[in-house]
Amino acid sequence: MNTPLTSPAQDWLQAELADTFDEDFELELEDAQLSLEISRIYKEKHPDTIDRHEYFHALIRMQSELIKLQDWVQYHGKKVVVLFEGRDSAGKGGVIKRLTQRLNPRVVRAVALPAPSDREKSQWYFQRYVPHLPAGGEIVLFDRSWYNRAGVERVMGFADEDQVEQFFHDVPEFERMLVRSGITVIKYWFSITDEEQQMRFLMRIHDPMKQWKLSPMDLQSRVRWEQYTKAKEEMMARTNIPEAPWYIVEGNDKKRARLNCIDHLLSLIPYEPVPHEEVHLPDRVFNPDYERAVLPPELYVPAKY
Repeated sequence: MNTPLTSPAQDWLQAELADTFDEDFELELEDAQLSLEISRIYKEKHPDTIDRHEYFHALIRMQSELIKLQDWVQYHGKKVVVLFEGRDSAGKGGVIKRLTQRLNPRVVRAVALPAPSDREKSQWYFQRYVPHLPAGGEIVLFDRSWYNRAGVERVMGFADEDQVEQFFHDVPEFERMLVRSGITVIKYWFSITDEEQQMRFLMRIHDPMKQWKLSPMDLQSRVRWEQYTKAKEEMMARTNIPEAPWYIVEGNDKKRARLNCIDHLLSLIPYEPVPHEEVHLPDRVFNPDYERAVLPPELYVPAKY
């Protein structure tokens, strides 16, 4: 028979749950629109978004499944790579944050590489990505990947057509090599409409907490919308291989996109529960001769709150 929680234990548990909820709410503040006018327009365009309670319930349930997936990958020494590609502001980063929020960063890590250096530009194209591939028991999430060559580098003129053609020739075999080596390769493309991207860019412009997300490349993506569309269509046609197919995530509704993507990812990997050693908290050892030293007050962070 289980012993009922004492009142202090109940208070502690409720405080922990409240703190967890606060962490989730703080994360969701990323999506708050500080401009009231932009917020009003956005809500008018998205009247049917998923209920907040339903969203959090589904998200937390899926995050508990992600922990099981993480444990399975670690226990069996599996290697998983997930690529997140798509339009600027399509929601890739939001999904990655929710994926990694409750997972062990030593097992599951996100990789977002900066623009290549002059030295990296002279290397074999895939060389800068190879060091970030997973070892046994790891999952790596690429926030943009080697498909930069087929997208932004091509559209912005950072790669010429010969380099792009070489990429299309090489990338299917590169990914087949990864799969033959035991790496599971999963590729997501986040798709939003022209109007939705326009709205999200306007929100970033009017929100001081989001302006850092706007780069010159982002602004050019508005100008070159059709060029990006053509580049994406050719990329998918030439790199959608059976060993590593593309999966498109409809991203106009951010919350639904997050849930749909995480749910789909969980469905692709045949994880199952793994054995765990039972954890026992050891007794604290008390030394009667020990006396805690008094530290000078200047070592402490000021308690302003």
